[in-house]
Amino acid sequence: MNPCIVPTIPFDDEEWKIQHKRYVAEAKAQDPNVILIGASIIQLIQCYPIWNDKFVPLNSLNFGICGDRTQDVLWRVQNGILDHVTPKVCILNVGSNNVDNTPVEISEGILAIVGEIQSKLPDCYIIIIGILPRGPYPNPLRILGTQVNEIVGEKVKSISKVELFKPHLLQPDGTLSQEDAMDYLHPTEIGYRKIFNPIFERVKNILEN
Repeated sequence: MNPCIVPTIPFDDEEWKIQHKRYVAEAKAQDPNVILIGASIIQLIQCYPIWNDKFVPLNSLNFGICGDRTQDVLWRVQNGILDHVTPKVCILNVGSNNVDNTPVEISEGILAIVGEIQSKLPDCYIIIIGILPRGPYPNPLRILGTQVNEIVGEKVKSISKVELFKPHLLQPDGTLSQEDAMDYLHPTEIGYRKIFNPIFERVKNILEN
């Protein structure tokens, strides 16, 4: 059985459970136009000006939890965070923390989340952000992420209202600059703008049409 598609609760993480309950409460209190779901790349955008500048005015809710794997996000989308919302757009980024899994397993996990979102929100447009490059130079984890993105990109071509966005953060020589990701994984403000400015324009276009 592929562990990436088995909904999972981090049983020893009380903070995770509290955070999930808070997100469920936020969903009940606010009917957003845009939701963001995923792990640290999603959660931490709220720490940077681009969140308030561009996504708050779109009536967005952020359901990111640092450290989440596909199976954790799958559990969350099955257990409350989508039950009281009718967003027009969902932005999803997950899979980077599934470092012990294969590209096929991770891809299946991402697509299982997409399927769950579609079953609960059939009219919602889903933008998957591909797994970001990590490490200053090419390495096995970066290759893993690239392979996942390639598989998911092919699969979603045949799925209505779903698209894959591949961020462009690497330099021409294949290196990742600390200007874009200080720890060579999590984006800086500059990195977030490179990733999310074009996504913002895409989301705005979807909302207007």
